[in-house]
Amino acid sequence: MIDWRGAARGAWQGTRKGPTVTYGLIAACCLLFVVSPVSGVNPVYGTGDALLAAQGEYFRRWGVVPVELTSGEPHALLTPLTALFVHGSWLHLLGNMLFLYVFGAMAEERMGPAGFALFYLSTGYLALLGYAVAHADSEQTLVGASGAISAVLGAFLFLFPRARVTSLFPFLLFLPLRFPAWIVLIFWFVLQWLAARAAGPGPGVAYLAHVVGFSVGFLYAWGCYRGGDRVKAPAAATEGESQP
Repeated sequence: MIDWRGAARGAWQGTRKGPTVTYGLIAACCLLFVVSPVSGVNPVYGTGDALLAAQGEYFRRWGVVPVELTSGEPHALLTPLTALFVHGSWLHLLGNMLFLYVFGAMAEERMGPAGFALFYLSTGYLALLGYAVAHADSEQTLVGASGAISAVLGAFLFLFPRARVTSLFPFLLFLPLRFPAWIVLIFWFVLQWLAARAAGPGPGVAYLAHVVGFSVGFLYAWGCYRGGDRVKAPAAATEGESQP
């Protein structure tokens, strides 16, 4: 379980009790989702058509609209940051937060809280910007933390290549199997790359943002930590799914 009280106490006392940035990001995403019109539990936004209208406005205001971002509109320049805290459904939120919880803690411990926070926000921005540039004429709104979380996966691959992860693969009847992180993450990256090649700019999963985020995250870790110690011995098992 997440030690929320320990994390909060560590932040208050100025000492770190666990990966406080990772926990803070998870808490922020969950809180903002619950109070948003997308969760469907906030009575302020009403029901039916009123709720749908509020959801559409919420996505347009805080999400990335590629045609607006690439045209240089001042408001749009901030949306690759705000979109990292916006999710389109409960499943979207829970899937992303699971991956952030599993892989973010070790990455934060290696980078430090300030370094990890800067890494997460900057790579997330670049991932969504990369998608927007590739689909500059698209008016479809892009939301979610998966670009930043993909960057975390890329950094994790470089920093902890032999850490063992437990994954669920649909074509293996969802059996939980343990593999070295480098096998799972490279397999995941190839799937994202193939899906990105087949995907268009319309509604759906922004696989290209995953590819850009993962690549930027890996290159960042390679550039910043290639001269330092990497975790080459098998580390404690982590758990995840096959798709963030």
